[in-house]
Amino acid sequence: MTMRRNFPLYIALLFVMTMMSGCSTKPTSRYAIQQDHAPTRLPYSHEVKDIPAVFVEPSNWANNDYELDGMTYRVLKNAQGYKASGLASWYGSKFHGHQTSNGEVFDMYRLSAAHKTLPIPSFVKVTNIDNNKSTIVRVNDRGPFHPNRILDLSYGAAFKLGVLKKGTANVVIEAIHIKRPANFITNVCNIQLAASSSLIKARTQTTIEANQLSVPSFVQTQGRIHRMLLGPFSSLTQCEALLKKVRFNYPKAFIKVK
Repeated sequence: MTMRRNFPLYIALLFVMTMMSGCSTKPTSRYAIQQDHAPTRLPYSHEVKDIPAVFVEPSNWANNDYELDGMTYRVLKNAQGYKASGLASWYGSKFHGHQTSNGEVFDMYRLSAAHKTLPIPSFVKVTNIDNNKSTIVRVNDRGPFHPNRILDLSYGAAFKLGVLKKGTANVVIEAIHIKRPANFITNVCNIQLAASSSLIKARTQTTIEANQLSVPSFVQTQGRIHRMLLGPFSSLTQCEALLKKVRFNYPKAFIKVK
């Protein structure tokens, strides 16, 4: 009888405890680091060497209009004539090794950047008007989604432009328009399926996947690590389409752009 009389109270207490438990659970994140920070070393000279602006096929899956936090962003159809000025920031360790908007892996030491609406990929000249330093970066990600900032530089680009000490800089960004070359054929990307310490295993698995998809492949050895690669391919669009297929067997596969 006591249990029956107190049953509504028991249910109410159980509901409150459940809600409190749910509220105390933090949402999961794909990033191991909660707060972004600088790495333990500065970039090497070869990592921040000037990069050429070359024609690359536009990404198929990174150039759609999108919504974030109630805002709608309209991605530009092309970057020709684009020029803007404003505040640039930088990002580093938290995002290093994670995929950018078009499936590339973010290397914070290389010269790249994130922009909200420029086509991916784009090449832009960035000038730090506080010290007159400039460099060309490759736009391969979306951001920054912070008020009053127009560009997020990689750690390497921020180092080259003298932005690290202050954290932000007043910049001018100018898109570099490159026409598609006649008879455009170039090997621009590969897909890394995985890496293995066993050369035999790497060769076997790469060959099996390549034969099933009827695509070229190779194994790249660096020290004791053997990288399993499909390609090379002549367009980023090809890489993106193939990446979707191989992720069933290789969920951590990613695009490597040359």
